[in-house]
Amino acid sequence: MHVLFVIDPLLSLKAYKDSSVAMMRALVARGHTLSVAHQGDLYIDEGLVKVVATGIALVDDADLHGHEWWQERSRPQDVVLAEFDAVLMRKDPPFDMEYVYATHLLEYAEAQGARVFNSGAAIRNHPEKLAITEFASFTSPTLVTRDMVRLRAFHAKYQDVIVKPLDGMGGTGIFRLREAEHNLGAILETLTDNGARTIMAQRYIPEIINGDKRILLIAGKPVPYSLARIPLAGETRGNLAAGGRGVAQPLSAHDMEIAEAIGPKLVERGLLLVGLDVIGDYVTEVNVTSPTCFVEITEQTDFDVADCFAAALEQAVGG
Repeated sequence: MHVLFVIDPLLSLKAYKDSSVAMMRALVARGHTLSVAHQGDLYIDEGLVKVVATGIALVDDADLHGHEWWQERSRPQDVVLAEFDAVLMRKDPPFDMEYVYATHLLEYAEAQGARVFNSGAAIRNHPEKLAITEFASFTSPTLVTRDMVRLRAFHAKYQDVIVKPLDGMGGTGIFRLREAEHNLGAILETLTDNGARTIMAQRYIPEIINGDKRILLIAGKPVPYSLARIPLAGETRGNLAAGGRGVAQPLSAHDMEIAEAIGPKLVERGLLLVGLDVIGDYVTEVNVTSPTCFVEITEQTDFDVADCFAAALEQAVGG
């Protein structure tokens, strides 16, 4: 296969722990060819969705802590997106309007024969925080609103809640509001931009001290290990970007129940790869843009996540 990665600049990636790089290495090991492009390289020319793509090769035995782990295989050139065997959308958020436009271009390309994973429409239709509301039986009590009265009433009812923006990533903008939070009004006013922006409030889940688990679903089936991202002492957020420590662990029976309930529904919608965030018994996010944690799980267990993904991609394209 010739696989195109729509991705952030390669020089910005930490190759030693980046899941997209792990995918690339697994695909090359299985004999496939790689090209890369940035989100802004997608365009429509007289009805055809095209991209300015650069062919790359991976350097054998490269130091993944440096920047010379790849080299240019071919100069950037304009290519019809449908000419690739598979297109992987691996651009990290923010999920701004440029990202939305990109999902439309990817969707149009799919109508022209391109094989896109995750599909443009599926990414756009599954906002990562809001998507949990479809699976309310697996979530902590949740409120989505910009109404200050409702937010205050939710806080008064549960007394210990988490509030967060709908478009944040890496733990940014997350606040824990305890019963005697003196800055309640200021925090809610700031997050909602004085009632102009919708946010999410959830009852606090004390099991966060045991980690915010990332469960990976590949082709609707769970990877047998999660990565529990354990917060720093005194920290509410388990995100690795916020200093959390990642510990791989086998899925619990309840983790499997969640995965088996959600996975088949999502893969039918064009989501080959999904990352479920689970705290205790509750799903807190459904990550569909560029789920991570491949390397951490692989290094700590006997399960090669990237190779599993590459095999699933082969089957999806071949099927």
